[in-house]
Amino acid sequence: MRLPARLQKSVRFLAAITLAAATSAVASPGSAAAPPARAVTVAGGPGSATPIAGFLIQSSAKVADEAAVSRPGYPAAGWYPVSPRSTVLAGLVQNHKYPDPFYSTNLRSIPEADFAVPWWYRADLTLAGGPDTRTYLDVSGVLSRADVWVNGVRVATSDRVVGVYTRHDLDVTDHVHSGRNSVALKVYPNDPNRDLTMGWIDWVQSPPDRNMGVVRDVVVRRAGPVALRDAHVVTSLAVPSLRHAELTVKATVRNDSAQPVRATVSGTVADRRVTQQVALAAHETRTLTFGTVGLDRPRIWWPAAMGGQPLYDLRLTASVHGRTSDTAGERFGIRDVRAPLNADGGREYQINGRPLLVKGGGWSPDLFLRWNPDYVSDKLRYVLDLGLNTVRLEGHLEPDEFFDLADRYGILTLPGFECCDKWEGDVNGDESGEPWTGADFPVAKASMAAEAARLRDHPSVISFLIGSDFAPSAAIEKNYVDALRAADWSLPIVPAASANSAPITGESGMKMNGPYDWVPPNYWYDKHPDGGGAFGFASETSAGPDIPTLDTLRRMMSPSELDTLWKDPAAKQYHSAPSWSTFSTLKIFDTALAGRYGPPTSLEDYVRKAQLAQYENVRAQYEAYGRNFTDASNPSTGVIYWMLNSGWTSLHWQLFDYYLDQNGAYHGAKKANEPLHAQYSYDDRSVVVVNSRHAVAGGLTVRVSLYNLDGTEKFSRTVTGLSVPGDGGRAVALTVPAVGGLSQTYLAKLVATDASGTEVSRNVYWLSTKADVVDWARNDWYYAPTSSMADLTGLAAMAPATVRAVTASVAHPDGTTTTAVTLRNTGTGKTPALYLDAHVLGTGGAPVLPVRWSDNAVSLWPGESTTLTATYRTADLHGARPSVRISGWNVPTVVVR
Repeated sequence: MRLPARLQKSVRFLAAITLAAATSAVASPGSAAAPPARAVTVAGGPGSATPIAGFLIQSSAKVADEAAVSRPGYPAAGWYPVSPRSTVLAGLVQNHKYPDPFYSTNLRSIPEADFAVPWWYRADLTLAGGPDTRTYLDVSGVLSRADVWVNGVRVATSDRVVGVYTRHDLDVTDHVHSGRNSVALKVYPNDPNRDLTMGWIDWVQSPPDRNMGVVRDVVVRRAGPVALRDAHVVTSLAVPSLRHAELTVKATVRNDSAQPVRATVSGTVADRRVTQQVALAAHETRTLTFGTVGLDRPRIWWPAAMGGQPLYDLRLTASVHGRTSDTAGERFGIRDVRAPLNADGGREYQINGRPLLVKGGGWSPDLFLRWNPDYVSDKLRYVLDLGLNTVRLEGHLEPDEFFDLADRYGILTLPGFECCDKWEGDVNGDESGEPWTGADFPVAKASMAAEAARLRDHPSVISFLIGSDFAPSAAIEKNYVDALRAADWSLPIVPAASANSAPITGESGMKMNGPYDWVPPNYWYDKHPDGGGAFGFASETSAGPDIPTLDTLRRMMSPSELDTLWKDPAAKQYHSAPSWSTFSTLKIFDTALAGRYGPPTSLEDYVRKAQLAQYENVRAQYEAYGRNFTDASNPSTGVIYWMLNSGWTSLHWQLFDYYLDQNGAYHGAKKANEPLHAQYSYDDRSVVVVNSRHAVAGGLTVRVSLYNLDGTEKFSRTVTGLSVPGDGGRAVALTVPAVGGLSQTYLAKLVATDASGTEVSRNVYWLSTKADVVDWARNDWYYAPTSSMADLTGLAAMAPATVRAVTASVAHPDGTTTTAVTLRNTGTGKTPALYLDAHVLGTGGAPVLPVRWSDNAVSLWPGESTTLTATYRTADLHGARPSVRISGWNVPTVVVR
């Protein structure tokens, strides 16, 4: 994901000249329904806040009179109706102007020249209210600058409304009237190297409009003479007792009239009454601090795996002469976050006094920044299903609803600014982005102030990473820290996601050593100081490519592209990375796949081998960090898989694909992050049980067995009475000794049962007597080469296994359906059925997505059986009767009802 600093500027230039275009109108998870032809916002009285319901957009090349655009009655025939949050290209896709931009190279065919000029966004709105009602436009989320017009008057220029994260409270009272009004924004082309905005670095193919547009709500606010803003709660929790919390309410009151006024600001916080009177001179602004409210035995917010997610409300009303002038409020949670540096310099997060191993993934929005709450909710639910607790947002800071969902689901977030563009422009002598000018500092400070005010009350937010690949310079850091402190930011401030320091915030306690491309599974257990192995806090790291399922591949690539995918490792892959990127081919991954598993013989063979490779590698990454969390020396403290998901149809950096199908990477991560988990260590052959629950897990029995591929058992040992501490504690069950007679490729089965004999963890490995050897002498920033590879080619010769499958489906009143499939290895010999994967199918035999499986990608020995349960929305069957497709490494694919 990262390029050496000396190359970034030249790469950026190449990226600019290769931004060619294409996109589509096929419905996708990121898309929203087409908006009405004309969106009219009816704004209420004092205290109301009404988002503009949608816009009409058009290229400025087709507009002759700027002032006329924002006048009521403007003839907008031929303009495109778009959603209230929409980039230009997202709006054109929404209007079916292009074929599916996520298929093949369609994205490349959209003419970039169409987006080299500004585009207009206009909307009509109806206002009611008396003569004392004031009207404001709350404008944010502009990529990356705009002129704002109201009823033919330009009320703000692009040198003011600039920067995607800045927020603008525009008083337009003197420019509006009761009845029909019009608002227009002239949005200028987005340039991540010039403005403090959003870019895609090397994550994906950049959209040809570079996301020019408006991606957060434009809100019409109404108030009386006194406006109420910035209402928030500063919480302080007693740790470690958690028996008392103190709440301090703050708010800004502003008299926007020409006369002095006396206002009463009152309301409730956590159902406790607060009130204060204030006298304001004409046009005076004042910050109010209410008396501290104490809560005994407060309801504490926890990450999902650690407890509940209760939330409290703050509600305030400003009244003048007994009439409501304005209202404000926030929803907040009570929790304590600390992130000190340990003795080895790693940043260790603690939640409510308890240690936390951060296990997460890098978040990506939709490529066109389309907001679809159901789709985002589905992705966040996958985070929980994967056993993860955190998502990192490197730039692309999502709308408020994203953090509302994270609060509700108990998912921690690590927001921060992005690398490799203006945000890190020449701040430390590197060449990433353009140098800052004096005009950038106020925009940066306003961006931080707005994001701090937006995020500070969300309990899911646990810190802010003000830099990514580089820490800011002293001047820029002070600019940010001053804004954070002014916003009552009480959470840790981290100078960078890499191993950098800054004068105020100190050492980052994080590392960004890669890899970003394929490395062997045993890499993760190596604490080489230059590596991304399981020590410290790795803010972004993975073994690179994550090949989707065959269903998704056929949905996103043409037949000729699929042919090239498995035949030509050196070929540029459009769905891997931009052509200038280090990651534009799959050569490193494909070479390792052929070397370890054997050359692919077909597309199907390539995909099935890729799933095994991804499963073993992702599992090893999370397992290594889980095991080393409690190391006495240089422990692991956090790991962010790069990435959780991709913003479009991709071949790399994703635990699940754009369409929410689950591949080997998904199943490997979910297995590794079981709450009580038995695992094999690639470095010292120890079998360890890791307990992520709070309570001690006692009375466990662990059985370890090694098998040749014909099913012959070569080693077996059982350990009883094992006890494992909670909160990420571990216990070593045994160390596997040297075993004679093993085939070069062999299997290891680990089964842990509790005191009642119930299976609590089952884990199967395919291993080799020939080890992968990392060549650290040739380690590079994006991967570590191997001088020798494990030999797993024996898997190809495994005898077929026989599996019987029986399904049963039940539709529930809540709109979900549960499908259970019972699998039994009915073979009469010794051969196990390896890597059995189940997919629920609906209309036309397509996978039903999203879906949550109790378990998947399982292996069964003769006589063994298991029942896998899938839960999904009934509507996603589209009226079809559900069936289940079962496939396996050495089991023929079958579809059962």
